[in-house]
Amino acid sequence: MTYTIAKDGSALTVRIIGRLDVNSSPVLDKALSPELDGITDFTIDFAQVECVTSMGLRLLLSWQKRMFKQGDMHIVNVSEGIMTLFDETGFTEIIDIQPAQSG
Repeated sequence: MTYTIAKDGSALTVRIIGRLDVNSSPVLDKALSPELDGITDFTIDFAQVECVTSMGLRLLLSWQKRMFKQGDMHIVNVSEGIMTLFDETGFTEIIDIQPAQSG
């Protein structure tokens, strides 16, 4: 997994490439936790995410809990397969998740 971070005032966007799993989730959390201070608009771009495991889901819930107190969190460009996972686990009920645009 690799990632890029773009910060613009109180907005933060992270683009994740690869897997969000037991190995990558702690690394990403350690890198992003300090970056979330003062952020009111947090966007996670899933355009190049291949897989999300239970550890990745746990990380997303942790970030959502934090952002609920200080602003908004959005997950965008989610593939059909991962969107199905989010639907089945109820994540679409608690996090703003947008599927990838087809075409």
